[in-house]
Amino acid sequence: MKILHLLSQRPEATGSGIYIQAMIREAARRGHENFLLAGVPRGEEFQPAGLASTACEFVTFHGGDLPFPVVGMSDVMPYPSWRFSDLSAPEVEAYEWGFADRLLDVVAGFQPQVIHSHHLWLLTAVARQMFPHLPLVATCHGSDLRQFHFCPHLRPRVLAGTRHLQGIMALSGAQKHDIIRLYDIPGDRIEVVGAGYNEALFRPQPKPTTDPVQLVYAGKLSRAKGVPWLLRALGNLVHLPWRLHLVGGGTGEERDEILELAAALGDRVQLWGPQSQEELARLMGQAHLVVLASFFEGLPLVVLEALACGCRVVTTALPGVKEVLGGYDTEAIVLVDRPRLLGQDTPRQEDEDGFVRDLANALTSQILAARERPEIDRREIGEILEYYSWSQVFARVEQVYLGALGHEPH
Repeated sequence: MKILHLLSQRPEATGSGIYIQAMIREAARRGHENFLLAGVPRGEEFQPAGLASTACEFVTFHGGDLPFPVVGMSDVMPYPSWRFSDLSAPEVEAYEWGFADRLLDVVAGFQPQVIHSHHLWLLTAVARQMFPHLPLVATCHGSDLRQFHFCPHLRPRVLAGTRHLQGIMALSGAQKHDIIRLYDIPGDRIEVVGAGYNEALFRPQPKPTTDPVQLVYAGKLSRAKGVPWLLRALGNLVHLPWRLHLVGGGTGEERDEILELAAALGDRVQLWGPQSQEELARLMGQAHLVVLASFFEGLPLVVLEALACGCRVVTTALPGVKEVLGGYDTEAIVLVDRPRLLGQDTPRQEDEDGFVRDLANALTSQILAARERPEIDRREIGEILEYYSWSQVFARVEQVYLGALGHEPH
């Protein structure tokens, strides 16, 4: 079938970018024809592997089709961006028309049989209203639910389109319940398909000596990801042998705060900036422990990638994480309770010290365990890794496509 993939931001960055690249790659492997429409800064067009330049179109920001920077689905992105909550009414109109104009050309030229849009947000709503006759499905990534919370003035525009999709895909059962509650969409139109990891890249490697234990954080350098609290927790563990590889980008005051905290830990923290999937896989292959202290996620890809590379994991007990990993009794995974939150991802001040202490305790246990047993027993998590490989995730997505086309899913 002919599939048009839509993403309103850069397709080479963040979890949704990795997701859409995987969808394109797996769809091609199964004989489907793909086309990508995405939003990028002017002059920074990105061509996913396996997709010809003639199968990509872009809405260009920051002096191109639109005068302002890419508007991020997260308020802190690993590249210069604007926030939806800061857009004026004319800027929202310009944003929607920028994508609408390009959509008209792409749909006329490519003539897709199904449209797969990413995020239950403005671009998906625009596409639904423009092409009510075309089968259109969308993947929720969690950041769209966050924007729904922070931008009540945009909800009517979003709901006008997203309530009329042929299918919605959630990363977890917990996220499905959030979609039902926030968007008032019947549960029988929402399928839990999950997120995946690239099994060709993320695979176990022989682990190096544990003096020091190698830790990796991979994600945005932001407060919502819990990075400042992670660094404070590690600051309490200077008596243990560890080295942290901080992978990812950020902007503004939050990045500056994180860089200052990292600098205080000296050469124990190595800053890598944003990295490719290939380089991240290399770093994880040489790591003993991957840590995620995030306050708000759908289903973090980095946790699956870490386990596939044979790493231990310390992660906050996010609903999606608990759903996927909570039933497995394995020493490889330690869950840390989140602090109570104000809004979506701001910890209550009175809970911060306790959260740092809990993180430090979890890190201590895993650092000591890695010292004793550098390799984990992947047999305990083999079932998870098979279910969440991209090939298996796409097989579930393909069934949603068939349902949208009116075929009986297998």
